[in-house]
Amino acid sequence: MLMVIGKATLGEAGKDAALDAFKTMIEASRAEQGCIDYAYALDVIDPSVMHITEKWTDEAALAEHFQTPHMAAFRSALGDLDVQIIDVKKFRTDEGAPLL
Repeated sequence: MLMVIGKATLGEAGKDAALDAFKTMIEASRAEQGCIDYAYALDVIDPSVMHITEKWTDEAALAEHFQTPHMAAFRSALGDLDVQIIDVKKFRTDEGAPLL
């Protein structure tokens, strides 16, 4: 399994449009074959920070994700908004186990 973990900042200008773009991206990505989970979350302490968490079955699924029409539309939308990707990394991991 691959996990993608990242952060982005959202400027106040166009924040609603950015959130709409994120929602559309989440819904389309979760429908992709090979997507285990796909989520963005606003930081509780600093709501200008968006946390990115994705889980993919393998490299092929993630590579296909980057070729989808909704990814192209998302990149285009971000170019018009005050969103800055701070850090995004992928990790290879196992399926995990319950913590508690």
